[in-house]
This record gives sequence, C-alpha cells and structure tokens, in this order.
Amino acid sequence: MKWVKQNIGYWCDDIIAGKYLGQGICIAVLDTGIVEHPDLEGRVAGFRDFTEGRRECYDDSGHGTHVAGILAGDGRASAGSYAGMAPCSVLLAGKVLDREGNGDVENVISGIQWLKKVKDQFGVRIVNISVGTQPDLGGVQKQRLLEAVESLWDIGMVVVVSAGNYGPEAGSVAVPGNSRKVITVGVPDSVRPAVYCRREKMNYSGRGPTKECVIKPDVFAPGTGIISCNSRYKQPGEHLYSIKSGTSMAAPVVSGAAACLLSKYPDMTNVEVKLKLRESCVKYPGTEAGWGLLNVKKLMKA
Repeated sequence: MKWVKQNIGYWCDDIIAGKYLGQGICIAVLDTGIVEHPDLEGRVAGFRDFTEGRRECYDDSGHGTHVAGILAGDGRASAGSYAGMAPCSVLLAGKVLDREGNGDVENVISGIQWLKKVKDQFGVRIVNISVGTQPDLGGVQKQRLLEAVESLWDIGMVVVVSAGNYGPEAGSVAVPGNSRKVITVGVPDSVRPAVYCRREKMNYSGRGPTKECVIKPDVFAPGTGIISCNSRYKQPGEHLYSIKSGTSMAAPVVSGAAACLLSKYPDMTNVEVKLKLRESCVKYPGTEAGWGLLNVKKLMKA
C-alpha cells in the first residue's frame, strides 16, 4: 500500500523492520471472494462460497481481492511498493456478495455462522467485513444482521466493519457499522475544494450518531485512491494492481494494523485491541466525527 506508507506517514518502524507483520494471525474476509494473486500466494488458508456454492477460489467482482491485498498482500509483484498492512498474515475468505457487490443478509449471516464453526480450526483472530447495507434497512433484517456480527465479537474476535459510503449526513452509517461493539472504520473528509473532486464524491463516509446515539465511525483510515491487488490481472489489458475508493478500503487498513498489533501482543483480547486503537488515534482534519485517524506508530508502542 504505497499510498498509505508514503502519504500518511504513520507507518511504524518496527513493522518495516519485519518484526510484526501479522505472523501467526488469521484474518477472515467476508466479501466478494478472492483470487490467488501473486501477492497473496500461499496464504489463502480456506475459501467458502455462499452465493453459488463453487469450491475453487474466485472473485467475479474484484472488491474482495482488493480488500485482501490491503490486508495482507506482500507486494512481491511490485518489489514491495504495494504491500499490504500485514503481509505475513493468513487469510480465510467467505464469498457473501455477487459480481455486482450485492448480496442478501442471509448470505452474510451464513458466512458468519461458518466462521464461528471454523474459527478454532484456522485460528481466526480478526474478521474484516467491508460490507454494509442501507442505514434504513428493515427492522427484523437489521436486528438479525447486527446480532450475527456482534456474536463474533462476543466470542472474542476483533470485528472490523466499514462505515459505508452513504455519508456525510448524520445518521448515514451503514449496517452493521452502527453496532456499538464492533470497530467501525470511516474515511476522513477531504478539505479540498469541490473543484478538485471531478466526478468523484470526496466526502462520502457514513457517520452517526446512530438511532441509539452511538458516535460512529470509531476510527478513520485512508480509503480514497488505494492501490491494491487486481483480481482480473490475468485478463488482456489488465494490470496486477487497481485503484479503488471507499470505506471498504479503509476497513482492511485497520484490520491489518490490528493483525500487526496481535502479532506483537498475541494475548490481547478484542476489547483491549479496541481500547488500544482508541488511545492511539490522532486528531486529523475530517475525523471529528470519531476518535481520530489511525496511527500505527502509536498503536504499536508498548
């Protein structure tokens, strides 16, 4: 992740030195799937498809592979320029969204139930859910999704979810990012004038307060213009990397940072990880709605 390393300036020297790169940490990714990109070679521990029931790894959208690269790509195809946050971690992928990035609540819940069954087998410590539904999701579905996601937290997993791209109005955080338990990640608002945004919406990150008056997002991280693994790299005219924007890209930055933290302090609980994240955030323009901007250097300090 060259953009994150070079332009934010919060990359930790201990991580660069190779001491804490997510060793021994398995991160589950519920998304659109995953392909065996060169940067992920040998580190996809398992795959399950809840959309079509296929057995082989695939990603007909590209979203999930891009997220996985931010999390754990080792950057070998770019001489390290576009390495992810925790390049020594292992991934477990559940495909719960289709080629358009759409899916129903039942698929996500099925993916969560699967993770609960196999968490000990694969040693899952972190779950990244760069998936979110409209803030006005119906009551029964909303409650079932929230309960399912929070059940992962309740059994000790670090659950990181995206805030959604329905912002920046108040009450626009996506479900399940409105959960008071999980770690919800947003993208800082841009201070650049609108003339620079061209066709792209610059300030899109969902935010609270929720109906229960919970302040969200919890933490902010880079999510605009992120370079990561391209699932279509084998197709004619495609490159090994692609650029995407959204809170979906910010969530794995935080998940990867949590993996590095757990590789240094493997006995930390999910509550301790959340508190450590909160304590280490720094105030930064456009992050006033939450704790502040992720700062990996402060996070990794004893």
